[in-house]
Amino acid sequence: MSKLCSGRVVIVTGAARGIGRAHALAFAAEGASVVVNDYGVGLDGSGASAGPAAEVVEEIKAAGGSAVANFDDVASWDGAAALVETALQAFGRLDVLVNNAGFLRDRMLVNMAEEEWDAVVRVHLKGHFAPLRHAAAHWRSVAKSGTVPDARVINTSSGAGLLGSVGQGNYSAAKAGIASLTLVAAAELARYGVTVNAIAPAARTRMTEQTFASTMAAPDAGFDAMAPENISPLVVWLGSTESREVTGRVFEVDGGRICLNTGWTPGPTATKPARWSPGELTPVVKDLLAQAPAPLPVYGS
Repeated sequence: MSKLCSGRVVIVTGAARGIGRAHALAFAAEGASVVVNDYGVGLDGSGASAGPAAEVVEEIKAAGGSAVANFDDVASWDGAAALVETALQAFGRLDVLVNNAGFLRDRMLVNMAEEEWDAVVRVHLKGHFAPLRHAAAHWRSVAKSGTVPDARVINTSSGAGLLGSVGQGNYSAAKAGIASLTLVAAAELARYGVTVNAIAPAARTRMTEQTFASTMAAPDAGFDAMAPENISPLVVWLGSTESREVTGRVFEVDGGRICLNTGWTPGPTATKPARWSPGELTPVVKDLLAQAPAPLPVYGS
């Protein structure tokens, strides 16, 4: 029986632990060859180790799958280029890029240091852009040679990026940027046979263990709703050839729930055939607010 991703080559960044590890194992179980990327840093981005990624590779191989490890920093321009080259050298092609790597430096805005802002925006936002840029350049080259790719990019946003999260201004801003980057990339890369989608997952990982501490009770009837493995089936499907008609979308996913997020859409509107004056806008804005649904609250507010 053919597996969903047989013959496909997949890069998963931040794949040594948590959701990324679950993705790597799930793709391998569906027949993909996997580049397991992880810089091996701590939760706050400090330190580096090749061990965690190598362990996932050995786990995949022990199950009969195919995988290689990559230890490059995905937020480094040269590191991202080397990551793509690892897939091409090891397996001769690249079909799927799953951008997942990240870490946290949580702080209230009034206390956040410049370095804490820069570090989180770098690893999440640039750490998505740089691998995407190098993978896209490869796929464009393939398309121009006369073979249209059937390629996929799956980015990782967050509910914090869609709604905001108190104490995570840096993370929320980066994750919101990833959602917008996904829309732009989907529009730009369609001509080269590349679809680009994003997920906003909720699961128990090193990054979220404090956030979800209150929901970590024993699984109900054997189902652990916060297990990172719950996220991967949708990601594997998005990486398969079955998803070629789906692009520019953001999916919220947690437990057994998949929600297609509709994002920013026009709501109540007021118009006049001239420029508004500031003094006349009080009743206008009040009327627009009265017509609109109340916004969902920021996480932690």
